[in-house]
Amino acid sequence: MQSLFSLTAGASVRWHDLPGQGIPIVFIHGLGCASSYEYPRIVADPAFRGRRAILIDLPGYGFSDKPRDFDYSIAHQADVVIEVINALKLSHCHLYGHSMGGSIAIEVAEQLGKRIGKLVVSEPNFHAGGGVYSRLLVERPEAEFISQVYDEMLADHTSPWKGSAQNAAPWAMWRGAKSLIDGASPSWMETFLNLSCSRALIFGEQSLPDSDFEYVSHQGISVATVPQAGHSMSWENPSALAVVLQEEFND
Repeated sequence: MQSLFSLTAGASVRWHDLPGQGIPIVFIHGLGCASSYEYPRIVADPAFRGRRAILIDLPGYGFSDKPRDFDYSIAHQADVVIEVINALKLSHCHLYGHSMGGSIAIEVAEQLGKRIGKLVVSEPNFHAGGGVYSRLLVERPEAEFISQVYDEMLADHTSPWKGSAQNAAPWAMWRGAKSLIDGASPSWMETFLNLSCSRALIFGEQSLPDSDFEYVSHQGISVATVPQAGHSMSWENPSALAVVLQEEFND
């Protein structure tokens, strides 16, 4: 893996830069996840057609450092992603972000402007208030989550998410969840709709119906569904997600 010392996080962040054709696609994972864990299966799928892919492990997750004094806000995580993009000297790239990573990707796209070819987000946090997991994480104070709830949560989990969550820093998860609940102003939905780059929204078929999906679909923005999958589409139906991403990032 490649790495750099992030001035934003005060720690090293690591990523896979997998060689391939076309405009590079930067992958940004969700809460408790890691791009190095979720996305190799996607980019190796024949449907993905050998695209260059940059799989970033955000600070606090996967193989990246897990500083205790970083705030893990969505805005500052976006700044870390931009540091990576700048370090790679990418004058033009695509972005894919899932869940929390979708909110981060929206902020990255807003800051980088014309350097982003297309932004694709899957089931992102568009509004303050968080999702099911983020709300569960912050039900208890951060110190209690770190000392007790985190281990209890992992003990009760059996899904593939456990594999990445047990390698995530509990303080990163709690603070990231808190930032999702706090939201942004303007909202991530408003920012998404006002971006100048091409955009697309993906939902798992089992996550529908959804009011945000319906609303975006009426704004002239591309929408797509991953069949036989819900929110955790990358492991519920990886081949189908690879197909959808290839269609959306069709240069």
